[in-house]
Amino acid sequence: MKLGFNLLLWTSHVGEAHWPLLPKLKAAGYDGVEVPVFEGDPAHFARLGAVLRDEGLAASTVTVMPGGGRSAVSAEANERDGALDWLKWAIDCSEAVGADLLCGPFHQPLGEFTGKGPTEAEIEACVSVHRPAARYAAERGVKLSVEPLNRFECYFLNTARAAAALVERVGEPNYGYLYDTFHFNIEEKNQAAAIAATHAAINHVHISNNDRGTPGTGPIDFAAVFTALKAAGYDGWMTVEAFGSALPDLAAATRVWRPLFDTPEEVYLGAVKLMREGWAAA
Repeated sequence: MKLGFNLLLWTSHVGEAHWPLLPKLKAAGYDGVEVPVFEGDPAHFARLGAVLRDEGLAASTVTVMPGGGRSAVSAEANERDGALDWLKWAIDCSEAVGADLLCGPFHQPLGEFTGKGPTEAEIEACVSVHRPAARYAAERGVKLSVEPLNRFECYFLNTARAAAALVERVGEPNYGYLYDTFHFNIEEKNQAAAIAATHAAINHVHISNNDRGTPGTGPIDFAAVFTALKAAGYDGWMTVEAFGSALPDLAAATRVWRPLFDTPEEVYLGAVKLMREGWAAA
């Protein structure tokens, strides 16, 4: 088990100003960080990777499907080509930073809706993008973990069973899905049952509170989540994802309109305690 912390709490692009955060996360007990890949080039991420290694931290990465002519579920071939190009760029940046896994909702652009659920044509379109992306990633030692989101953020992929079905359709050994406790607190009636039913397809986990604040301070039954993951033999990243209001664009995208915690230290210290103690007790 590796414990990670998503740097989106502070920034959508990690630079020198954020390097002082790294030893603090290491000292708190984290094994690595999750690096946003929304802009930049492999050279930038290679420099960051060297800093991470100096601090003794491993990495995963996260990206989104940005739209603007790039969508893996589009009926238009040029938009699917744009989506694949975006994923290849994100994979190259992930390799440069030394990440072993790239995760995120890299299926459809966020906040776009058709008024209905995904069609068979859209699912096949996504497979036609994600399968070659997974093969490209495998050549670079990177796993892909596609993220289902709740119904208020996307329409294409919402549930654990739908995610597992997509993983089966893509059919690549380095391709799985990201289990996120925030989204499945909305979409699944029983999180432990969802994990048990789809655990073979899970290759990444986000630990996130029901309000995106400090994990363990709300109604999510994390003890049941840890027990289900442990029973399934899960041994990958367990990464904290929390959001604040410091970044206006990110706050708008994640619908954070009010303070969810007093300090970032409250989040990362409380979360690592929850995960260490919860996993030991599971």
